[in-house]
Amino acid sequence: MNLGTALKGFSFDIVVDVSEYTKEDIENLLNAFDSPEFCGKEKYFFISSSAVYPETNPQPFRENSPTGKNSIWKDYGVNKLQAEECILSKKSKVHILRPPYLYGPMNNVYREAFVFECAQKKRPFYIPKEGSMKLQFFHIEDLCKIIETVIMAESAPKILNVGNEESISILDWVKLCYEIAGEKLSIKNVSGDIEQRNYFPFYKYEYALDVSLQKELLSKTKNIKKGLKESYEWYIKNKNQVKRKNFIEYIDENIA
Repeated sequence: MNLGTALKGFSFDIVVDVSEYTKEDIENLLNAFDSPEFCGKEKYFFISSSAVYPETNPQPFRENSPTGKNSIWKDYGVNKLQAEECILSKKSKVHILRPPYLYGPMNNVYREAFVFECAQKKRPFYIPKEGSMKLQFFHIEDLCKIIETVIMAESAPKILNVGNEESISILDWVKLCYEIAGEKLSIKNVSGDIEQRNYFPFYKYEYALDVSLQKELLSKTKNIKKGLKESYEWYIKNKNQVKRKNFIEYIDENIA
């Protein structure tokens, strides 16, 4: 696709890039923006990922922690890191945001939607081991707020971890989802060597981002129960937009 042609006639003060995954993606877009049509003066926000931090780093990961290949996220993290490096080498007005798991209305990834589906079908929930693994989330509205805050700030870090300060165990997360859906929760613990991603929407990988710099710009983030309520309200009206996976079918055929 010729992005320069597609963008002809438009100009931008700010670009929020939620789509690019690779260095090549970035180069294609920047080549369009840096044409005489745009002059390359726009402020550029790139939504990267916590996957750029190797899992072997001390936690919580900080913005100045070493970056590199993460064996859990594999090429996804490598590609995001190469995209970051490309942007930083080509543009001065750039901010890179590294979120953990995003959630909220319009999330078509089969995460909270999977739990909501199990709840609505009155299914017991199959959880990895005792459910103590912790997850760090960030509501999409808070992501928009931090972008707005950085736009308005006189100065802000070029690279910024974003996310809720507190993580939540997968057991407590599932409990909240069932409560919000108005259904009673029955837990089935799954142990042994069954690959977690075959029946649960997160890898067997616990990590945490240090969000101290974010807190200086955005002191409060959305309560996760309130955020999940918003997710559920969107889900019940938009189930067809969720990219469903065969977790339930796998459970019924291999675990239940």
